[in-house]
Amino acid sequence: MGNEVDRRSFLQGLAGAPSPIPRRPLGRTGERVSILGLGGYHLGTMPSLQEAIALVHEAIDAGLTFFDNAWEYHDGRSEEWLGHALQGRRDKVFLMTKVCTHGRDGKVAMRQLDDSLARLRTDHLDLWQIHEVVYENDPELHFARGGVVEALAQAKKDGKVRFVGFTGHKHPAIHLKMLAHGFPFDTVQMPLNCFDGTYRSFEQQVLPELERRGIAALGMKSLGGDGQPILHGVVNAEEALRYAMSLPVATTISGIDSVDVLRQNLAIARGFTPMTPEAMQALRSRCAPYAADGHLELFKSTKRYDGAVGRQQHGYPPADQLPL
Repeated sequence: MGNEVDRRSFLQGLAGAPSPIPRRPLGRTGERVSILGLGGYHLGTMPSLQEAIALVHEAIDAGLTFFDNAWEYHDGRSEEWLGHALQGRRDKVFLMTKVCTHGRDGKVAMRQLDDSLARLRTDHLDLWQIHEVVYENDPELHFARGGVVEALAQAKKDGKVRFVGFTGHKHPAIHLKMLAHGFPFDTVQMPLNCFDGTYRSFEQQVLPELERRGIAALGMKSLGGDGQPILHGVVNAEEALRYAMSLPVATTISGIDSVDVLRQNLAIARGFTPMTPEAMQALRSRCAPYAADGHLELFKSTKRYDGAVGRQQHGYPPADQLPL
């Protein structure tokens, strides 16, 4: 993968300035966002605030506009570090964070919104999403009277957020239950990758419904969540990311925890040309035998990767207390 990206970067260098990062419409909102987004979770894993700031600044200077985060990431550190990095640059980005009530009521949601705004050092969010809709009863909890969905509507009315949505990584049926309520979500975030194409497929079951409704799809976990398919040589990073970005999504949110990974992904995104349908089908077919038992998408097939706050609210023990 590295040789191909290096060759492309070299040729672009000979031609002058690098190609820009393309932008796509964010559903029916009228906004356009970069096709590559920077994930907030990994930002909080960086060695220092200074390195996180440098990463964010390089991403913005390169043309990334979509920045992901969540109230609970690293007990608020991811939001705090991004807030520092966006000082003087807030108007250059489309800023998203997630509310982490995990079934608690709208009052908790509004307190978390105020926390997030303070950490991110801004007076509004471009997008506020319900985090980790991954339990079977989550749709009922979120849409209950006084629940988090009412908080989304109130925050939008108050001007604290411009757009609203929800996220999840467990099963397409749970996403469809959320959508069945008919609430006017602006965005939906979900795992979209070459393994998802044939296993508990959000691509096959949820993406067409979002297209029908004009709701923006946000892709995540393009490398399988923890990069295991890359480490085991099933796919390489470039073809996995290109597949995800070739789907009808507004942006593909990528976990980036170093400048090297940022530059690798930027090289793939610059001047991006989607894969042909034939090439995508060939990759899906190649990956299908590896995808079939869910071991390359453990966020779907186990609860090991579900967040600690959500586990607690739903009565599950912490992941580090589970037997191997």
